[in-house]
Amino acid sequence: MPLFPKAFLVGAAILTAGLAKPSLAEPATAACRTVSHLGEDYIACNFDPAASDIRLYNKDQTGAPFKSFKALSLELRERDEYIAFAMNGGMYHEDLSPVGLHVEEGVEQAQLNTNPGWGNFHLLPNGLFYVGDGKAGVMAAEAYRDAGIKARFATQSGPMLVIDGALHPRFLPDSDSLKTRNGVGVTKSGEVVFAVSKRPVRFHDFATLFRDPLGCPNALFLDGTISSLYAPEISRHDRLFPLGPIIAVVARFPK
Repeated sequence: MPLFPKAFLVGAAILTAGLAKPSLAEPATAACRTVSHLGEDYIACNFDPAASDIRLYNKDQTGAPFKSFKALSLELRERDEYIAFAMNGGMYHEDLSPVGLHVEEGVEQAQLNTNPGWGNFHLLPNGLFYVGDGKAGVMAAEAYRDAGIKARFATQSGPMLVIDGALHPRFLPDSDSLKTRNGVGVTKSGEVVFAVSKRPVRFHDFATLFRDPLGCPNALFLDGTISSLYAPEISRHDRLFPLGPIIAVVARFPK
């Protein structure tokens, strides 16, 4: 069940369409769709970072992890804001804190992590999804560090799925490692594309989804198995797993 009725969201879109600040208006309509690729179906949702307010969250005002889309929604309501779209936003520790870089409103809450280790996060190169000044990007972690980018919001995860049009070198087209997966990419025109598989898929197929039908020269894996989506326009509200970092597209209630 959506956090807010569809009728309300439609009304909010009409009432906010003329606001001067596009970041607080209702995001572009019909953002989500089903995309078929290599025999599997995915949900893909597009947003223009110049017109949609894309943010990162991890902890609430008391310093405790949000854990769920609902908890984040309740805090946003206190500021007359609501979630138009959300997705789990990166790898996290057992206490739900970020494994790598996490930036909220320009404040670094967790440091960049390029250390060797075990697991998908350390399947190098890993990377960053970042937002600022009406633009968004996906970039390998070391390239992000060397570029000196100062993002408004950023999350680190891994591995990179697509790097300047090339697939991650460790992905195998015949791999038998199948998981539900979600990720984020940025198109050549600058649109942000979030995608989640409807069934378990291999890394190689998920990466080619972003590179080919979704048209993203750079894309980042966010997580697998716990992949969670909140998309009211398709009546999707996942609540099975506790969440660490959360990516949310936020809009303001009409006054």
